[in-house]
Formats: sequence, structure tokens, C-alpha cells
Amino acid sequence: MVNVLYIHGMGGGADSRIPALLRQELGPRGVDVIVRTYDFDPVTASGQIAGWVTELSPSLIIGESLGALHAIRIKGIPHILISPSLNAPLYFSGLAWMTFIPGITALLDRIYRPREGDRQPLHFTYRTLKNYSGHRKAAIANSPAKGGNDYFHAFFGRRDHYRKSGIVSARTWKKYFGESFEWYDGTHFTEEEHVFSIVLLEILNVLNIK
Repeated sequence: MVNVLYIHGMGGGADSRIPALLRQELGPRGVDVIVRTYDFDPVTASGQIAGWVTELSPSLIIGESLGALHAIRIKGIPHILISPSLNAPLYFSGLAWMTFIPGITALLDRIYRPREGDRQPLHFTYRTLKNYSGHRKAAIANSPAKGGNDYFHAFFGRRDHYRKSGIVSARTWKKYFGESFEWYDGTHFTEEEHVFSIVLLEILNVLNIK
């Protein structure tokens, strides 16, 4: 069995939609798509994910949205990124001071409460939000622009609403990773048709499965 480690986005988890879809198609081909729920604090999460990489020896890393940063940090393994949110840490770090306002952390935790299921708990503390700055730097350090030699390929939705704020940015991607990306006519959440028409095909190509 070939292992693929799928790193979900903010508020996602072991029951996330995209890896479930991929597992249906790839399981019969001898590929196990593994997704686990990790901590929202990037320092804690990086340790968790590093342990999973050692345990699973994946042949491919897939990172979705904010999870793309964790995926990029892993060296020596091909990477596929779905709607990578490379600039979200800049917002987190810049707005961390707001958590000192009484009630803000509780309000954010309530607004961004994940849906029921095996999902990542979100707790917006000053320390956690500030930790995202170093997390982004560690990810960018593995990019081709910084001397990294890994394989990277990203997918961006033309109707991704996070592109308006710059949280998701093809321009930022090109700055560090070059032209290794493609567009699809969909949203940030990558509709099922695009999962099967482009993401699945790229996985098969990277794993050299016909």
C-alpha cells in the first residue's frame, strides 16, 4: 500500500470531504489517503505531523488551504497543494493584538467553531496567532526560491473568495514556487468535479499510477 498524507485546512479534520473523495478512487489502486486532525497551534501541530511522516513514510504530501504550509515544510517528498493560503499567517500575526481585548478570543472561537465531527478545535490566542509568522517562514524556506529542491504543484480556484483579501494568492505562490500551478473554475473549497478532473489526475501522475 502506498501512503499519501493529506493535511487538512483550518477547522478541518479526519472526516474532511476531499480526502474522503480521493480515498474512494485511490483505495482500489493501492493508495491509502490518510488524514488526521492536528492542533491549531502550528508549533504543536508541526511536531504531530512530523511524527506522522516518520510513522507513515508517505510517498506524497497533499496540503489544503492553511494546511498547505504544514505540507510545504515537509522536505524530501512531492507536494500537491489545494487552494494554498500562504498569506493567512500574515493576517493572524498582524491581528494577534486583538486577543488582548476582553471577549475577542471567545467571540472568534464561537464564530469559527468547526462543524460536528472529528474536526480541528480552533482557539484564537495571542501566542497561537503569533506562532503563525514563524510557521510561514519555515514553509517558505523550503520553496524553490529559497533553494528547496522538492516537487510542488498547486491548484487555485478562479472563484476563490479568499483571493480578494490576498489570503490566497497565485502571485505570492509564483514569487516562491514559480509557474508550478494551475487554475480551475471553482471556489476555495474545490468542488467534487474538480477533485476528480484535476487533483486526482495530478496525484496519479506524481505516483506514476496509470
